[in-house]
Amino acid sequence: MSNLRIGTRASPLALAQTALVGEALARVRPDLAEPGAVEVVAIRTTGDHILDRPLAQAGGKGLFTKEIEDALLDGRIDLAVHSMKDMPTVLPDGLCIAAMLPRADVRDVLIAGDALSIQDLPNGARLGSASLRRVAQVLAVRPDIRPATLRGSVQTRLKKIEAGAVDATLLARAGLDRLGIEAGAPLSVAEMLPAVAQGAVGVECRAGDERMLSLLERIDDLATSLAVDAERAFLEALDGSCRTPIAGYCRVEGEAYRFEGLVLRPDGSESHRDGAVAGPGDIKAAARAAGDRIRARLDDRFFIQP
Repeated sequence: MSNLRIGTRASPLALAQTALVGEALARVRPDLAEPGAVEVVAIRTTGDHILDRPLAQAGGKGLFTKEIEDALLDGRIDLAVHSMKDMPTVLPDGLCIAAMLPRADVRDVLIAGDALSIQDLPNGARLGSASLRRVAQVLAVRPDIRPATLRGSVQTRLKKIEAGAVDATLLARAGLDRLGIEAGAPLSVAEMLPAVAQGAVGVECRAGDERMLSLLERIDDLATSLAVDAERAFLEALDGSCRTPIAGYCRVEGEAYRFEGLVLRPDGSESHRDGAVAGPGDIKAAARAAGDRIRARLDDRFFIQP
């Protein structure tokens, strides 16, 4: 196998994640560590160009994947590396997620000077974020906080904090770790439930490409795949997109998996939780059922439609 072409977004974080995939592949196929054996194809997506408004106003999660998946379908690349939290719940025909790396820290980090928790933020603090999930959970406990849209790379957002454009922001710990950045205070999962699939890196390929499927099977972390698949099933049951604040986290607990899901109004004024505990073979269906239960008890108007 020569010149394996791996497609990814052009951001520093996406390239760092792709390097992790390359290292994992080289461990099971040492020939892929040879110079020129792997070509990283950086692809700018629609989402990378939209920096002035939340994704909810621009079309949702597929904004970060469409151009990359088009390249995969066209045969211009062999594999695609994604942050799984950016992936729509329904993939294009002919594509599949064939592997996930071991999951990183799922927590969010509060970047706000000396503040260690949401309660430490000053009254009326400006919270810069493009995540409805993060903003809604903050407003649920601190309705005085003033949200402001803040988009861009991790480095861009950190610079805006330093410049005083906003008083605080929230970033994924996994992304900071992968970039080698130490900043802020991690929030517990109890204080800030993560996004579905947060901290997980997935590798997508053509569903009929047996050579790639066989290779990727060797780097797949089963526990991560089971947990993320359960979270995504919950999201799918709610028809989830970037337009409704939804959080979900599944973790191994002894011999079983424990799932917790959360849906909120954007202003944090109302929230609904549900969860499940089940074995590895049943957790996906159990998480989907949790989503179905929430959906059944809420009016459709609760969910923001495209």
